[in-house]
Amino acid sequence: MDKLSVDNLFLSYGDNPILKGVSFELNPGEVVCLLGASGSGKTTLLRAVAGLEQPSSGRIELDGKVFFDGASKVDLPVEQRSLGLVFQSYALWPHRTVADNVGYGLKLRRVSSAEQKKRVQSALDQLGLGHLAARYPYQLSGGQQQRVAIARALVYNPPVILLDEPLSNLDAKLREEARAWLRELIVSLGLSALCVTHDQTEAMAMSDRILLLRNGRIEQEGTPAELYGAPRSLYTAEFMGSNNRIDARVAAVDGERVTLAGDGWQLQAQAREALTTGQNAQAVIRLERVQVADGPGANRLEAELITSMYLGDRWEYLFHCGDLRLRAFGHVPRAAGRHWIEFPANDCWAFAQAS
Repeated sequence: MDKLSVDNLFLSYGDNPILKGVSFELNPGEVVCLLGASGSGKTTLLRAVAGLEQPSSGRIELDGKVFFDGASKVDLPVEQRSLGLVFQSYALWPHRTVADNVGYGLKLRRVSSAEQKKRVQSALDQLGLGHLAARYPYQLSGGQQQRVAIARALVYNPPVILLDEPLSNLDAKLREEARAWLRELIVSLGLSALCVTHDQTEAMAMSDRILLLRNGRIEQEGTPAELYGAPRSLYTAEFMGSNNRIDARVAAVDGERVTLAGDGWQLQAQAREALTTGQNAQAVIRLERVQVADGPGANRLEAELITSMYLGDRWEYLFHCGDLRLRAFGHVPRAAGRHWIEFPANDCWAFAQAS
């Protein structure tokens, strides 16, 4: 099977640098998500791999076949890269039937009519669309249009499929169902996939590995569990999950354990980078790790419960503690008033304060 390699890729729009030396590999049968905020470079990176954007330098190759090499001036056009593309807008021809949309790439490649028909029907049947072959895109639901776009990407058995925000046009409920269906499809077919998303939950659900981009560089890469449970920077910690962020001062350092202090309070935390006594710091803790306790104790603060919000599978609480605004999850409604909230020290991560 084929491995996609991207090495030290740079790309600018005029004087505006977008990609600043990005390198990664996509292994056979692996799903990698490019995750990041708007402007981080994730879609530009995907388009560069596809051949829709031209980098200024670097190298892109698939199983030894060079797609782009800035040093030797190689830049294969899109059609010679033979990658499956699924666009955010689906980009379906409105005046062509489902079958015609799916088979268009085969037609361009001059595949015989009989073979086209066979492969189109097979792709549609795989995705539960076989009975819709004669319909037009406007006669389909959003979810069905999404599957047609995916069938078009799969019909010529590409070594890698590239997906640009493939679920963003779906409503929240259908999107949640579709990400499970899409992950199942990719795994069952043994595909290699590179997927762009700005939704960290979607990235964690669909991928084997995540590349978190920030300002044109990879901030951190790893499995979903690594990025969520072992962030190496304040940016990664805050981007992944729902968090409380606490500004504090480092009162003491004891190896990887630090004491953070604020206005009338102290908390123990795990240092995720080198910190020194007296330094300004920021602590991050996931909402689900905060616990409402039954009284005072280690690493607990007394806070005023302002409101509780019912989310269906849990409650979300909003607390005030002096200048701090703190949130927590729980499974029971709670009355407004004074409560003790606990921050387990191993789950409370301390970083140097961002400049």
